[in-house]
Amino acid sequence: MAKKILLSIIEIGGYPDFSKLYQEFGYEVIKIKTMRKALSLLKKTRPDIIVAEFIFGPKYSTFISNLDSLFAMIAGKYPDTKLILFVDKAEDHHLEKLRQHYALQVDSLFYPIEQQQLRESLI
Repeated sequence: MAKKILLSIIEIGGYPDFSKLYQEFGYEVIKIKTMRKALSLLKKTRPDIIVAEFIFGPKYSTFISNLDSLFAMIAGKYPDTKLILFVDKAEDHHLEKLRQHYALQVDSLFYPIEQQQLRESLI
């Protein structure tokens, strides 16, 4: 049986490294620090779960956030892949706008990230 893959995209960080928790659930963890590298990896690798930070900001021009391209790629290529997103509660309404465009399985966890909530999302 193939090992389950979890892609962890850590662009900013500032929260604990949850790699050991992911491994407890049987995931091979791939850590990437930029969305560009993550999108490149996704051309050849299908993860079971993607954990990423939702970053809203005007620097993304016509996009809502750092995740627009990721959502589009996952929706087109791997629609069954689960997304677990770390979100600032004040920015959740921006994430909702993005979620309305794509039929994806998304769990949102608000900062500070509670290990128990993350554990429940991994089940």
